Amino acid sequence: MRVARRIATVPPYLFAALDRQKAAAIARGVDVIPLGIGDPDLPTPEPVVARMRQAVGVPAHHRYPDYEGSPAFRQACAAYMRRRFGVELDPAGPPRGEVAALIGAKEGLAHIVWAFVDPGDVVLCPDPGYPVYATHTRFCGGEPFTLPLRAERGFLPDLDAVPAEVARRAKILFLNYPNNPTGAVADLGFFERAVDFCRRYDILLCHDSAYVEITYDGFRAPSVLEVPGARDVAIEFHTLSKPFNMTGWRIGFACGSSAACAALGVVKSNTDSGPFTAVQEAASEALALPPEVLEAQLEVYRRRRDLMVGALRQAGIAAEPPRGSIYLWCPVPAGETSEGFAARLLDESGVFVTPGTGYGPQGEGYFRISLTCPDARLEEAADRIATLRPAVSAR
Repeated sequence: MRVARRIATVPPYLFAALDRQKAAAIARGVDVIPLGIGDPDLPTPEPVVARMRQAVGVPAHHRYPDYEGSPAFRQACAAYMRRRFGVELDPAGPPRGEVAALIGAKEGLAHIVWAFVDPGDVVLCPDPGYPVYATHTRFCGGEPFTLPLRAERGFLPDLDAVPAEVARRAKILFLNYPNNPTGAVADLGFFERAVDFCRRYDILLCHDSAYVEITYDGFRAPSVLEVPGARDVAIEFHTLSKPFNMTGWRIGFACGSSAACAALGVVKSNTDSGPFTAVQEAASEALALPPEVLEAQLEVYRRRRDLMVGALRQAGIAAEPPRGSIYLWCPVPAGETSEGFAARLLDESGVFVTPGTGYGPQGEGYFRISLTCPDARLEEAADRIATLRPAVSAR
């Protein structure tokens, strides 16, 4: 049989390939410390689990859910956006609704491309960046245009460097702050410039806000929808996965432009049947949790961040503490490549990290560490890195 040509244009999904590498090492008897994938090790908050236990027993929830999400969940999302960002959203259904339920943000980010991109259209994709942006652009026959994220610019894209002829062909601009994989953050001034850029060229701004609740050192990440008039050109994707330790629950929401939400809904209603209503009930509970719950979790990640940065520096790796996300974005030792160092780290020490090139060519020279691992194992990983032969040295 012959698969579709679009399959041949797409590289293997990064995390699936990494899982195979890790499994092979474990099969060889290696005690692998997994620092590669951002899957929180902390438990889902108990009130959320309790709400799920109650909701799953309701017979009405066993039937098809509402395509755009239940009214109660959409209202909970709107209430969260009002409380957290001061953004007022209409939780009604299409066509005027500004909130839509997702089966996790990844699903929404993939499907928004199908709603807006025709063959030959351009999508502005950060590099390094979450692979889904460029992959689904290729699936649709679109052309990813790389926006390099460089350390000297704080890992923010230079939108002024996008050629006008490219911008005029662009349908979508993807942004993601706090950023995966770099841990960089963006302030409201940057979002204002991005909104102006998208308005000038009639581009949909898609902001992946997966890590908005995970920030440090007094920084509070904004929503792009705080920019006046942003809803004319922007849609924002939120997930319950990272802030509430619900990666396996598969629940999130999109909000912002009613036209974008409606177009996304057309793709989704012809593709999936929406998230399980009981999960939506549990997610509503999570979105209403008091700030102390997230603050306690942030303290865990802050402690792990500082522990790992200090240990890596002692090992000769020039690690910098990020202001957001659950990742460290670190330069590989001098003379090594990203993939070569990651492979050597796994083979020689059993520490599993993500090579920077998994997020695009601009990721060469870096590797990513996830902080979703207990403190003791992080400490052990740092000790193993320090004893690599030859000893690591800063770039």
